[in-house]
Amino acid sequence: MTLTNMVGVRCCFKLLYAIVVLILLHMNNPCIGCSERERQALLALKQGLVFVDDYGSNPFLSWGREAQNKDCCEWDGVHCSNQTGHVVELELHDVQGKISPKLIELQHLEYLDLSENKLSGRIPESIGQMSNIVYLYLSENKLSGRIPESIGQMSNLVHLDLSENKLSGRIPETHFSKLPNLWFLDLSSNSLVLNFSFDWVPPFQLLYISLGSCKMGPYFPEWLRTQKSYIRLDISDAGISDIIPTWFWDLRNDIVYKDLSRNQIRGNLRSELACHFLNVSWNQLEGPIPSILSSVSLLDLSNNKFSGSAPLLCTSTTEKSNLQYLDLSSNNVSGDLPDCWIHFQQLVFLDLSNNSLSGKIPTTMGYLFGIETLKLNNNIFVGELPSQLKNCTKLTLVDVGENKLSGLIPEWLGENLLNLTIIILRSNQFYRSIPPQLCHLTHLQILDLSMNNISGTIPKCLNNWTTLAKKGTSTLIMHHRSFLWDYIDEEYVTWKGVRSKYKNTLGLVKSIDLSCNKLSGEIPTEVTYLVGVVSLNLSRNQLTGQIPSRIGNLEELDSLDLSRNQINGRIPTSLSWIYRIGYLDLSQNNLSGKIPIGTQLQTFDSAYGGNPLLCGEPLPRTCSEEGKGPGQSMLVNEDDKDGLITQGFYISMGLGFAVGFWGVCGTLLLNRSCRYMYFNFLTFLNDWLYVKVEIIRQRILNK
Repeated sequence: MTLTNMVGVRCCFKLLYAIVVLILLHMNNPCIGCSERERQALLALKQGLVFVDDYGSNPFLSWGREAQNKDCCEWDGVHCSNQTGHVVELELHDVQGKISPKLIELQHLEYLDLSENKLSGRIPESIGQMSNIVYLYLSENKLSGRIPESIGQMSNLVHLDLSENKLSGRIPETHFSKLPNLWFLDLSSNSLVLNFSFDWVPPFQLLYISLGSCKMGPYFPEWLRTQKSYIRLDISDAGISDIIPTWFWDLRNDIVYKDLSRNQIRGNLRSELACHFLNVSWNQLEGPIPSILSSVSLLDLSNNKFSGSAPLLCTSTTEKSNLQYLDLSSNNVSGDLPDCWIHFQQLVFLDLSNNSLSGKIPTTMGYLFGIETLKLNNNIFVGELPSQLKNCTKLTLVDVGENKLSGLIPEWLGENLLNLTIIILRSNQFYRSIPPQLCHLTHLQILDLSMNNISGTIPKCLNNWTTLAKKGTSTLIMHHRSFLWDYIDEEYVTWKGVRSKYKNTLGLVKSIDLSCNKLSGEIPTEVTYLVGVVSLNLSRNQLTGQIPSRIGNLEELDSLDLSRNQINGRIPTSLSWIYRIGYLDLSQNNLSGKIPIGTQLQTFDSAYGGNPLLCGEPLPRTCSEEGKGPGQSMLVNEDDKDGLITQGFYISMGLGFAVGFWGVCGTLLLNRSCRYMYFNFLTFLNDWLYVKVEIIRQRILNK
């Protein structure tokens, strides 16, 4: 046999072998479509749902009754078993409606994901009959009512997520008594009450426990003592008003996340606690600052009763720490800040506000190269802002308000920290002028320099603040967004004379507050380019000149305070164009003339006091009255006249008439040829009109 024949035989054997293998595979794995029962169950589910994402791909386009769409295993979001052909996975997003009870016909379903939708109504009571389900995701919907007790019959259930709905009612132990395989439990952001007995021993070992907002107090939940392997624990806002038991600190598991915030938990923190994230804010914890700063990455101790001296921050930190987030705000910590911040170079967020910290701001804070948010407000810090902070080029928020800081406003704020979005220096002792370098901060959204000793004029370059010169919402400042944790900055802003806290709505706040200083000169016209500003406060200064005539360009303005200055002239008519304005104060100035008529301006009764030359509604002094004070009669009479009808107008009108009259009549008297031609023209015109009239008359008579 030749070599060529041998190669041909081998190829034939290979081809025959491949055909046999394909036949055997086909026999063992026949192509079985989904059953008619499952198909009808899916179509019933579709009947109660509507796809609501205008930009997404509608999965229901592939769901149909036609022959080409008969096999539901080919439908989007539906997956079937290769061995049995039964529907085993169903995943739908961006739909609204109600869950059909027919869903239980999918008896072989193992994975059901209907999260991140707008589903309403109740969870079907019969859902427990779907005993093969391993993963059940119904989070981020609008489901209401009670959680069916039949869920406790789903013995294969491993992952249960019903978070962020409107579920309510009590949950007894029977809901979980037959779930030995459960390791993921998330019922957070509902209005549920966990009614577990003190000595209940769950049949499962959870890895992920998220029960935030589920009430389980007033005592600390004893059943948690039986859980030895969890990496996440969230029992925030759980109505617990108990002392942390000692066994809670003795649990030796590799915990990543612990959130006990917004309870009334008492006692001290143990330094042995080790976890990645610890949030115990808004409790009644007390004692010194725990020496755990070197062992955690994210630590929130705010709004408690921790006390003692600030140098304790450095007692356990002799080498570089992994701490990224530290919130010690609203406690009773006192003393000078230690100069050890070179060890905390991983910090992104630092909030030490609302304590009794004193002394100078440490220069080693300049080593916080990754810091984005720095809050030191409402303490007793003195001295100047350390120039080393210019090295913190990632800063987006700086709040050092309500201290005793002094010196010049640093130029490096605008030269080096170009990412700054919020600057709050209010209620300190800064002096001299506002540096024009601040105009380089194109991302600036909130500037509060109020209650200082700042003098000079308002920079004219402020129209370079491009974020304030754009309408609409700005981006929220968010740090460390992950599946475990995210944090949105919050800030107190004075708006409409009231100091309020903004968090999720902080992106809406675009504010400039320069009040209570010694600023002089005119309000620069460039301020009218900041069309995104919603709050402008220049009150209690020494400003002169007039209100910019184009102030009406600030259509987003909700609050305007120019009171207690030396501003003169009339109120611009354009101010009446701002229909959104809800707070206005122009009092204690030298404004004059009539208040413009506008939709809003007549509703601010107390906005115009202390301006003796102002008249018109809502003031009792009308602009036509006499004898209201020196010089007011002349003001009233002139204000009622049309701006065009003046003495000069009458003189011009008289001169125009005289020139026109003598320009015609003088020519006829002095020039005989012109006079002869003029009278001949009048004679010809008279004869022509006579003939035309006579012809028309004859035509009428002949009819």
